[in-house]
Amino acid sequence: MRRRFTVPLAAVALSLPLALIPATSASAVPSDKLQVLSSWTQTSYSSYSAWNTARNNQGAWAAYGFNWTTDYCSTSPDNPFGFPFQKACARHDFGYRNYKAVGLFSANKSRIDSAFYADLKRVCAAYSGSQLEACNTTAWTYYKAVDIFGVAPAKATPEGLTRAA
Repeated sequence: MRRRFTVPLAAVALSLPLALIPATSASAVPSDKLQVLSSWTQTSYSSYSAWNTARNNQGAWAAYGFNWTTDYCSTSPDNPFGFPFQKACARHDFGYRNYKAVGLFSANKSRIDSAFYADLKRVCAAYSGSQLEACNTTAWTYYKAVDIFGVAPAKATPEGLTRAA
């Protein structure tokens, strides 16, 4: 009789940790991660502001597993002609890195690039006259660079270089 209960109890005891492991890892990333990611990569100022608030309090978002790393404006100046584009570049990196990580980059690239341009134009709005014109021209140049080469700059093609020219 004892042997009859020992084998099934042992099987249940050994399988219980296996049943709990997938449940734990599945709940490790909140189910609304894509919704949050989308809300932080829109063109509006409220989207930018929400992302910036989260960026300043990354620990509160640790469960989401977001990639906050940035090289800012990559090989371009972070503050060209004194225009502070660095934070706009950081949000752009955030969008690229996190959408690539979830495998949805291609479907969202255009919006991420548009949000980048909107962020740059908000920077430029602080200027007037010839400074405003110079800032807007620089912002357009930065936007077109990511629009054309943003997927993988190392894989620039002759056709892409011709389009950029």
